[in-house]
Amino acid sequence: MTRSNAREIAVHLVFEQGFSGQSTDELLDQVLKRPVFELIGQEEPLYAQFPNVGQREYISTLVRGVDAHRGELDGYISKYAIGWNISRIPRVVVAILRVCMYEILYMQDIPNAATINEAVELTKHYEEQELAAFVNGILGSFVRTEPLPVPETAPAPDAFEEAGEDL
Repeated sequence: MTRSNAREIAVHLVFEQGFSGQSTDELLDQVLKRPVFELIGQEEPLYAQFPNVGQREYISTLVRGVDAHRGELDGYISKYAIGWNISRIPRVVVAILRVCMYEILYMQDIPNAATINEAVELTKHYEEQELAAFVNGILGSFVRTEPLPVPETAPAPDAFEEAGEDL
């Protein structure tokens, strides 16, 4: 599974959490299971490969982090979505922005440009082209304006380069 796929699954879970009454841990415990991936994977290729331990950790970190920092992330979205009320932005776009802003703020081993590019590509996949430009503008302004943490010099081992699956 690629980091892009794991990020997209995290976006799905952040999006779903907005509709379910489940806690983050309940949602993660329910979805991050091999039988669930096998079932969903029959119709959705994104779920065809069950994530290994490191990949599940990455997905969980994103979903838990977005939940823990939702107010902060929504504040940034509101600040940089000039002329837009967050309630007018499609929910999937809000989920993408939350996940990618969290990654930029709290996961410095991933280059900001890569995160922004992934956000734009995810938006193109789920929404109209105009919204992809909107997302690019918000995230570009965000990284140029906000005092962001300095990336760590030695990146952590990458769970996405591992070939095998862990249980």
